[in-house]
Amino acid sequence: MTHTDLLQQIYDEALKKAAEPEFAADGLADDVKKNVEYIVLRSESNKAVLSVIITLLTSKILEPTQDIRYHYARMENGFSARNIDTKYVTPFMKRVSFPAMAESGWKTNTLAIDLPYDLNYPGVIQPQKVKNVFLELVDQFQTQGANPTDILLYIFVLLAKQRDNLRVELAKPHNLSIVAIIALLEKHFTANYKNTSGASRLPTLAIYAAYQCMMKEIARYKDKMLCPLEKHHSADARSGRIGDIDVNNDDDTAFEGVEIKHGIAITPSLITDSYEKFKIHNTDRYYLLTTANMESADWTAINEEVQRIAHIHGCQVIVNGVYDTLKYYLRLLDDTADFIDHYVECMKADTTIKFQHKTMWNDIVGGKI
Repeated sequence: MTHTDLLQQIYDEALKKAAEPEFAADGLADDVKKNVEYIVLRSESNKAVLSVIITLLTSKILEPTQDIRYHYARMENGFSARNIDTKYVTPFMKRVSFPAMAESGWKTNTLAIDLPYDLNYPGVIQPQKVKNVFLELVDQFQTQGANPTDILLYIFVLLAKQRDNLRVELAKPHNLSIVAIIALLEKHFTANYKNTSGASRLPTLAIYAAYQCMMKEIARYKDKMLCPLEKHHSADARSGRIGDIDVNNDDDTAFEGVEIKHGIAITPSLITDSYEKFKIHNTDRYYLLTTANMESADWTAINEEVQRIAHIHGCQVIVNGVYDTLKYYLRLLDDTADFIDHYVECMKADTTIKFQHKTMWNDIVGGKI
């Protein structure tokens, strides 16, 4: 396995772990975790230390018998850590948008002294706590038996979370045709977000953005209230919400609900499940929308269930595609740029949306994809 393969493998696993709300790196001792957390906390200010640590960890994983404190090939039993950093680690860090040096951590004089990284290493690394933590962490996985794979995984998990919390300036293209807007959205919804959850939230944000516009312009929604979006998958009997998107009357009773599926076809059973959410309310309309192709759907059974609900409840259930619905909604708006602005702001505010979703949007708008 090459250094690049290893880094990618650990990174892919880290993205999965970063999506877990309770991931705590239980395989590492508390003192090791504290050192890792401090290194990541200081990663923007001390990129060289981060680069060196990752290079040493990668090398230790691939060559377990190598004493990675001897970081120059000219040292007895040493190896060329700087070449590994320059060739593999720093390019990888740049590619995944982690804090990275221009070339190598060993370009920093305080880390390039021709002496081993033991607890007596004399380099003047500032602040002093960074130096202490750096050397302690190296000692922990070189001499104390801390697992270098677990340490590197935890570093990548924390870096991924830190990166996802960074503010990304999102493109807001204006003067686009409706056809062009739908094409952008379809690319954004269906892009390959490898090992990153949250893409299924994007169609909901787009429909919500359309509602934010329509609430101001469409007579049907006069004196109605668009409820704030709740966390992903929160609409159920316990939450009191009837859909992914709720519009209420001025007395806070349910007026209209929208449930949105990404890549999942609408079936009669899904319609029945949705009815259970709004049957105790005087809901006027309920939309079930999907990005999936519905050409092979059992429309006879779907329409029978829709008619059954209309007969016993009175609510008009509407099954449709997300893209067709958005086309219709956008035609109702005075200015579709308002929709783009709202969609971007929804992405900024929603904690489900990750760094990859935001940069993908910019790449799509910029024509890179």
